[in-house]
Formats: sequence, structure tokens, C-alpha cells
Amino acid sequence: MSEKTIRVATDVGGTFTDLVCFKTDLKTGEQTITTAKSDTTPPDFEQGVLNVLKKGGVDPKTVDFLAHGTTVVINALTERKGVKVGLITTEGFRDTLEIARGNRPDFFNLHYRKPAPFVPRHLRREVAGRMDYHGHEVKALDLSGLPEILEGFRAEGVEAVAISFLHAYANPAHEQAAMAEVKKLWPEAAVVSSHQITREWREYERTNTAVLSAYVQPAAERYLHRLSGGLTEQGFDGRLYIMQSNCGVDTLDAVSQVPITMVESGPASGFWGAAELGRLIGEDNVLALDIGGTTAKCALIENGDVKIMTDYWIERNQSSAGYPIMVPVVDLVEIGNGGGSIAWVDDFAKLHVGPQSAGAKPGPAAYGRGGTEATTTDANLWLGRINRDYFCGGSVEADMDAVEKALETVGKRLGVDKDEAARGIIRIANNNMVNALKLVSLNRGHDPRDFTLVAFGGGGAMHAAALGAELGAKKVVIPAGASVFSAWGMMMSDLRRDYFVTQLVDVADNAADNINSLFSATEKRALEQFAAEKIDASKVKFQRLGKFRYQNQEHTTEVLIDGDVTAEGIAKITEDFHAAYEQEYTYRLDAPVEMVGIHLVAAAEVGKLTMKEKPETQTPASAALKGRRMVDYALEGVHDADIYDGEKLEPGMTFAGPAVIEDPGTTIVIHPENAVRIDGFGNIHITLTA
Repeated sequence: MSEKTIRVATDVGGTFTDLVCFKTDLKTGEQTITTAKSDTTPPDFEQGVLNVLKKGGVDPKTVDFLAHGTTVVINALTERKGVKVGLITTEGFRDTLEIARGNRPDFFNLHYRKPAPFVPRHLRREVAGRMDYHGHEVKALDLSGLPEILEGFRAEGVEAVAISFLHAYANPAHEQAAMAEVKKLWPEAAVVSSHQITREWREYERTNTAVLSAYVQPAAERYLHRLSGGLTEQGFDGRLYIMQSNCGVDTLDAVSQVPITMVESGPASGFWGAAELGRLIGEDNVLALDIGGTTAKCALIENGDVKIMTDYWIERNQSSAGYPIMVPVVDLVEIGNGGGSIAWVDDFAKLHVGPQSAGAKPGPAAYGRGGTEATTTDANLWLGRINRDYFCGGSVEADMDAVEKALETVGKRLGVDKDEAARGIIRIANNNMVNALKLVSLNRGHDPRDFTLVAFGGGGAMHAAALGAELGAKKVVIPAGASVFSAWGMMMSDLRRDYFVTQLVDVADNAADNINSLFSATEKRALEQFAAEKIDASKVKFQRLGKFRYQNQEHTTEVLIDGDVTAEGIAKITEDFHAAYEQEYTYRLDAPVEMVGIHLVAAAEVGKLTMKEKPETQTPASAALKGRRMVDYALEGVHDADIYDGEKLEPGMTFAGPAVIEDPGTTIVIHPENAVRIDGFGNIHITLTA
């Protein structure tokens, strides 16, 4: 028997593939942490995973538990690299995808056009049969025309079939029958039904979700099985789990059936990691910020809970309504600002940063791979915030000539020198990120002063102190291994499934039985699924939430339901709804409350990591000091800053800014008068200037 347990997490990002490896000595309890990064390798993403394992010195044969997150699904959607899909729907409803929603981002644009559906009209076909919204059959299903429909799909080169019938959220029997017949007649095709993914109403959103899941399923399934096969070839025989968008992991087989649940797996793991970190350090209210090479994402964590919602859209912006995906996704805001975001000047001599990105190839100008446009990374290098002699942990020689030329180009368009251009890029990037953080805090009724900013990703630590000061946050925390923190978060995740069921219930004294029976039936279904995968019911924990609204309103507010509902508990649920509604919208109504449906979280622990705190040492911070250099702080001027080696920082060390901490994966910029403390987990706590 091995004397060590080895847990590994890998996260495939747009630019880099990250690895975190925890080795725990079963005799002493000592933990050894290894991190590594390697280039992401599209389209063969699994090769990047194998590469980063090799780079981190991890032998797959020794690994007990491996969690994996990937951007393969979101990339396939945004780059239109899925397969041709045919849609089968209820008679009379083939145009649901095209009708979509009437709301649009540019309401007064008379030339606005809705985004084209992923399935053209000639590949959207109908069958007779009808359920009502109670789930009662009002017209029998007629599949006599199905062979002809499938023959037409084959002739058109269709590879995946999506099935979405009216009111299947209430009764999926017709979808189940149609799906079974499609598999019988065409076993080679990928088939996805809407009820497999969601049991919520909203016909357009549910149909589009089924279509997008079918669109990515063949590619995602091939990728996951190539990954599994590649690991097996190298001797891996441990447990493999895939990160989902709901902050939990799931089995490879389950995710392969509905891969759309992976659409935001990378950000979800990072935000779950931020919540777990908050629990470790006693900070339950967290503003989490993940800055990568291409984007910045942020989420709010209140009382240790990460909010999960199903109102998720891709490609939604100022000029497009985007596409809905009705799967459980962490409630986040994402903007096109990261280390590789390109600075550009418009026709009115106004500076912008992002959303365009230099990506991994060619990357920022500093990488010396042919990039000619200035990015946020180039500006940080030029201002001395990043050490040009220790770029990417010393693995890349910074091409400062290319950086200078790129900044000069921006400066000429603005009428300023390259130093001022670099400062402007940093200020604009910071402003974009602050606005995103306000969207998840102030805009939803939360005061940032009550929250701790936890920043991670390759670029998070570089901007965190400035952003925290602007928001007035309590303090800033940079996690140990910040550049690979999303991978760390995967090892803190449970196997989790979210069940959403639509059922209208008036919230009155006699509603308790209806609500309890709906939860009980859903819990039974969840336990049956877990049992089929040999997960004992004693390991499964449930969390109950309800989706409520004022009667006849359109959208809902989610409220936690603690245990079984009683007649007395109905009053508390009603008051909790009023309070949650008022916090977000600033008012409450004297109107009847209605439950639209339930949200059941079913989770089982499958190898969650337990962190061990190290005792503080008496070593002074000066032991980690590696030198000094002039650093331009963009707003606070140029200072002679202390430079610390991040790998030599120990628990209990304290020092003050101006300073810079250099870690192989990231750079932490400490502004003048900021106070720094290293905790027992290796996290960096930054107390901001009052």
C-alpha cells in the first residue's frame, strides 16, 4: 500500500494549462505542493494536460485522484467548431429558436438583427404530440415520420440530433420515447434531449440549450475519451472527475452525456476555491477575481455560498442578444480584460484595452513570437511592475525592443510618450475590472467594504491592490499558487449535481405538503442516479432552495429552504424572499408570493483535499528580499520598491509597500503604505491604505 496519497488537478485555459499536485504523507500528514504551467495545445487539448503532468514531474501511475477542467466546450461554441445539428421539436414550434426573445441590447437600432440560430430552418423538423404545462398528454406522440426526418438529416451531413418538446420539463415521456427511437434508427448519431439537461420552463432557452449541447457533444466526448485514454496509456488507474460549471465535479461518463455542463468549468473551480479559501481564513464574504490571459471574471460569495443560476448567456454584448444556456453556472461577470488584452486607440484618440486579445500565439509583444500590439502585460513590464529579467518565472526572455515599439505606436496615436501610454493602459484596464466588480456587488445591493477581495489567475495579483483600494474592500488576499488557483479549487470540490424542477405553488399555509413532496421526489431521483454509480446514499448531502416571485412577475429570486417546510416555516420563507428581493431591487411589494420551482443541490465528497496550516516561523521578511528596483505604480508615481522572492516567504512574515513579490507563476504588486502578512497556508494578506 502506498504511503502517500497524490491528488492532481489540471485546468485547460485559453493560453496555459495549469497543474496543482498535492502529495500527503499518510504517516506524518506532511503536505507537498507542486504547481506547473505549460502551453495549451489546441485542438489536441489533452496533449497539453499530458505535457503539464510531465513538466510538473507527476507520474500518472502514482495519482489517486485527478480532477480536470477545460475550455473545450466554450471554445467549440465561440469558435463555431461543433458539428451540424438537426432539431426535432413539437409540431408548430420549429421556429422557437428563430423567434427567440423580443428584448435586445440595442433597442433603438432599427437595423438590429438577432443572432442566427445554431440550427438553420431546414434542419428543424416537427413531430405531432403534445403535453400541457401540468405534464398531462393532450395529444399522443406520433413518430411515424421519424425515419424520413432522420434520412433527411443524414443526407444533410447532420452528426447530432437535439430533441426539445413543449412542456417536457413537466413530463419528459414524449422526449424519452423519441430519443429511444432515434437511437434505435440511427445509433451512430449523438442524441440529446432537453429533459436530460434541465427541467425548467422557458421554451426558447430550454431548446437552445439542447441544441448547443448536441452541437458540442461529439467533440467534447472525443476529447474526454482521448484524455482518459492518454492517461490510461501512461498507467493512470485512479479516479478521474471532470469539473462542471456548478462548482462541483462529476464522473467522466455523466459529463460525456451532457458536456454543456462544462461550459464555464474553469471559472467555477476558481470561485469555489475562493469560497473554500474564505472558510479557511475566516472570511465568509468574498469578492473573487480571476484575471487570466484573455479575460477577467468576478463573482460575489456571501456567507460562504457561491450563487448558482441558470440564466446564463454566451456572446451577449452591446450589439448582440447572445445565446442562452440553461445549465447551472456560477453567477459571474466576465469582461475581455486579461494579461494579453490589446491596447488600441479609436478614431477619437480615446484609449481602450480589450476585449481583443493577443492570445497564446503570437501573444504579447514581450513574448518575442511576432506580436506587435501593446498589451496589459507589456505595459506592466515597461513600468517595472513585472521583472524583465524574471519574465514568466525566468522561462521566457522578455523582448523589450518589441515592447518599446508597441508602446510607442500607442503613444503616438495618443500624443504622449511610451511611459504615459503604459500608465494609461494600466489605468484603463483597472477601471474596466473595477466596473465588473461593481456589477456583482454594488449593482446587486452589496457594499464592497464588507468584502475581502481574493484575486488569482496569472494577472490577478498584479492589479488586486489597486482594485481593492478603489472599491474600499476590507483587504486583499492573494492565494498561495494564485496563478494555478482554479486547479486548486477543483480539489476542494465535491461531486455535485443541481436539479431544477418547475412547479407553480402559491405560497400559503397549505403549501408545505406540495413543496415537501416535490423535494422528496427529486431527492429520490438524485439518490437513484448516485446509487447507479455506486455512491452510497449516506455520503450524499442535500441543500434545498426555492425560486420565488411576486405573483404574475416574470423572473424569480432564489431563497434557501432549511429542511422540511412546515406551515409555520412558510412565513419565514415569505419574509426571506421579501428581504432578498429588497436587497437586490431596493423595494418590496405587498403582493402574494408564488413558488415557481425548486433547486436541489445533491453533493457527495469524493476526495476533497484537507489543508493543513503551518506554524508561523520567526524568520524575518528580509530573508526573502532579493533586491530593489524602481517601479511605476501608475497612479502613485515611481518608487524604489523592495523585491521579494515568493518562494522564500514563510508564515508569519510581515512587511510594507512599496514592494513587489515575484513568484514563478505571477507577480504581486504591493502599493506604497500597504501592509503585508503571510498566513499559515502561504496566502498573502494585503491591508490597504485607509
